[in-house]
Amino acid sequence: MTVPATAAGRWASLWGLAIVPLLLLGAVLAYLVATGGGLKTLQGPPVEQLKVSRVTLPERGVIQVHLVNDGPQTVTVPQVMVDDAFWSFTAQPAGPIPRLGRATLTIPYPWVDGEAHKVALLTSLGTVFEAEIPVATLTPQPGRDLFVRFGLVGLYVGVVPVVLGMLWFPWMRRLSARAMNFILALTVGLLVYLAVGTYLDAQEFAAALPAFWQGTPAVLLIALLTLGVLLALGGKRQPEEAPLGLSYRIATGIGLHNLGEGLAIGAAFALGEAALGTFLILGFTLHNITEGLGIVAPVVRQKPRFIQFALLALIAGGPAILGTWLGGFAFNPVLATIFLAVGVGAIVQVVWEVGRLVARNTAALGAPLVGWSTLGGFTVGVALMYFTAFFVKF
Repeated sequence: MTVPATAAGRWASLWGLAIVPLLLLGAVLAYLVATGGGLKTLQGPPVEQLKVSRVTLPERGVIQVHLVNDGPQTVTVPQVMVDDAFWSFTAQPAGPIPRLGRATLTIPYPWVDGEAHKVALLTSLGTVFEAEIPVATLTPQPGRDLFVRFGLVGLYVGVVPVVLGMLWFPWMRRLSARAMNFILALTVGLLVYLAVGTYLDAQEFAAALPAFWQGTPAVLLIALLTLGVLLALGGKRQPEEAPLGLSYRIATGIGLHNLGEGLAIGAAFALGEAALGTFLILGFTLHNITEGLGIVAPVVRQKPRFIQFALLALIAGGPAILGTWLGGFAFNPVLATIFLAVGVGAIVQVVWEVGRLVARNTAALGAPLVGWSTLGGFTVGVALMYFTAFFVKF
C-alpha cells in the first residue's frame, strides 16, 4: 500500500512545482493592473485605436462600416461624418466598443453610384479614423446567378490554364533525360517565384489586420510550422509513391497560391473596380498556364490515369473558385492570411522535394548539381513567372 501513496505524492509534488510559478505570476499581474506598475501618475491620455475591417454598401442609400477595436481600452464613437458632413447612424451592438470587440455602423446616406466617398469616425476623445469608398457600388449579395458567374471566373483563372499547361504532358514524355531534368529545374524556378509571391501577398493581407493579430510575424510562423509538419510527414512516405505524390503536393501548393488570386479578383468586383477585376482575370489566366507544366513534370516517366490528371487540375485550380466566392461575398483578411501563409510553407516544402529529385537525376547523368542545364532551367522558370506577372501587377 505504500507504493501507490508514494507515486501519488510524486505526482502531487510534480504538479505543485509546475503550478506555483503560475500562481506567483498571477499575483504579479494583479498588482500591475491595480497599481499601474506604480506609475499611474505618469500615465498620459487614453489611447484609442480602431480598425475599419470593411465598408459595404448593402443597399441603395445605406453605408455599413465594420469596426474592430484593436486598442488597449474601450472606444466610443458618438459622431460620424460622410463627405465632410455629420450624419446620423446606428451601431450594432450599441454603446462603447470593448477591447477586441466588433461593431457595425449603419449610415443612411444617399451615396452616388460610381463616385468616391469618404467616411470619418469621431471618437469621444476627438480621435478621427477614416475609411474610403473608392468606387460606390452595391456590395455583391449571395445569389444563384452571381454565385455561378463568380464560380465561372474562378474556373477560367484557376482550372482552365492549369489544364492547358498539363496538355504539354505528351510532348514532355518524348524528351530526353537531360531535357526532363531541365524541365524539373524549371519547375523549381516556378515554385520559388510562387513562394515569394505568396509570401508577399500574405504580408499584404496581414498588414490590413488589427494589430493584436500580429499579422507580419504570424505569416512567417505559420509558414515555418506548415513546412515542419510537411517535412515530418514526408519522412513516412514510401519511395515508390514519390512521383505521383510529388505532383499532388505541387498541385496543393499551387492551389493555395491560386486561392489568393481568387480573393483578389472577388474583392476587386466587390469594391466596384470591375475594370481592375477584368484586368486581373486576363493576367492571372496567362500567368497560370505554366503551372500545369510544373505539376505533371514529376510523372512524365509514369502512366497516370485520366482521373488523376483531373484531380491534379482540380486541386491546383479549384481554390481559385473558392477564393473568388470568398473575396466577392465575404472577404475575411484573417482567413486569407492564414491560407496564404500555409501556402508558403507548402510551396517551400515542394521546392525542397523537387530540388532533391533534380539532384538525384543530375547525379545519375554524371553532371554537377549547379550546371548550365539546371541553372538555365531555374532561370527560365523564374523568368516565365516574372514576365507574365507584368499583366497582373499595377
